Amino acid sequence: MKKLDGKVAIVTGGSSGIGLAAAKLFVDEGAFVYITGRRQSELSKAAELLEKNVATVQGDIGNLSDIDSLYARVKSDRRKIDVIVANAAFVELKTLAEVTPEHYDKTFNVNAKGTFFTVQKALPLLNDGASIVLVSSSGHLSGPPQYTTYCASKAAQRSFVRTWANDLKSRGIRVNSVSPGPVDTPIFEVQTGNREAGDAMRSAFAKAVPMGRIGTPEEIAKALLFLASSDSSFTTGADLVADGGLTQF
Repeated sequence: MKKLDGKVAIVTGGSSGIGLAAAKLFVDEGAFVYITGRRQSELSKAAELLEKNVATVQGDIGNLSDIDSLYARVKSDRRKIDVIVANAAFVELKTLAEVTPEHYDKTFNVNAKGTFFTVQKALPLLNDGASIVLVSSSGHLSGPPQYTTYCASKAAQRSFVRTWANDLKSRGIRVNSVSPGPVDTPIFEVQTGNREAGDAMRSAFAKAVPMGRIGTPEEIAKALLFLASSDSSFTTGADLVADGGLTQF
């Protein structure tokens, strides 16, 4: 029997990187998956890759009406939700001196507020015994330069996990997070602006990781599957760090 047979999952930011790897693995494990993303072209490519048991809903979790549209689609399909992977995020490199109010607001609007309401607005559609998994970052355990607002917003997610696990325990709903270290996704190009600079950043991170490399989206997807499935039935309020030892030594 597959780990998510008959389950319905939501994966925000599911059109690339960790989100797409999670969506693919969840489909392979028997789930029907709704994926969201800001760009319809990328969502269409993701749906073509997944081939089956997938629905796409364009939207930005920083826009609360887009979250409403996601759950209106689930409701219109007469489905209930068993798994939420709150993966969508925004990151932009800024030192303390460089941070503007606009940058600060955008980071927290997506990573904290958007994640908060992704979960809150799902509550009427969540089955008892569901699993909620936030994709945080091992950055909240350290202090990498230029990530001041990003890491703070991810620390907020870690706090959400603890309190939501208490809030939802009467319904048997488990809430956990995964905190990845550096992972090989297009985010490096987004942060640096080009492939060459992105590869240089990958190389720098790999040297800092005790395992000598950066992670893959598929490795993080397996951690997400563990927390989404009954394999982690006695785990709630926890943060699973998957960073190659970066924050452990």
